[in-house]
Amino acid sequence: MSSLIASDNGGGGGSYKPVPPGMHLGRCYRVIDTGTHKSEYKETVKFQRKIVVQFEVHGEDENGNPLVTEKGEPLSISKNYTLSLGEKATLRIDLVSWRGRAFTPEELRGFELKNILGVWAMLTVSKSIGNNGKEYTNIVNVNPVPPQIKKMGLPTGHNKTSLFSIEDPDMVLFESFSNNLKQKIESSPEWKAKTNSAPERQAPINQAPSAHDSGFDDMESDIPF
Repeated sequence: MSSLIASDNGGGGGSYKPVPPGMHLGRCYRVIDTGTHKSEYKETVKFQRKIVVQFEVHGEDENGNPLVTEKGEPLSISKNYTLSLGEKATLRIDLVSWRGRAFTPEELRGFELKNILGVWAMLTVSKSIGNNGKEYTNIVNVNPVPPQIKKMGLPTGHNKTSLFSIEDPDMVLFESFSNNLKQKIESSPEWKAKTNSAPERQAPINQAPSAHDSGFDDMESDIPF
């Protein structure tokens, strides 16, 4: 499996049927590297490496109906992140909440995102209205699964776990993405350099020790990754 590493530098396929607001049991099944993209906030422009994390959702809605697509598959929901473990980075905030403990300085030098694949979480989902007037569902919190739910037994995961990295792209997986997601990846300088459609100007993912070299093997068993 390709490597995709988040660090602190000091600085899908799935259904379009929306996941209803509330708290749901979710399983991370895919992490997608979408390359470097321009972002603007309060007249500040940045070029940042982005990823998408996808979860399959299990459970029922408020009416007791299973959260599945017309094909009977679990609903899917994604969250976009900047590939950073900086102090204020949303990825770091969510991972710390999900793990139930902070990263050590050594761990912050490099975290292999493949470690979250197949891991269960409690997702808090809410609705929001975008600038285009459309309604969206968003993951606002990612927390560990309570011990009481674990004791009752977790469902069987449905989707194959996979990590997509532009440095070593799985083209079969790529072709399964939505057109919008494929276009986003193809617009990145990393993809253009990889496909020789532009001068090579890659913004490589920060290389750092993997999780297995930074103490993760010795973690307590109640920490999911």
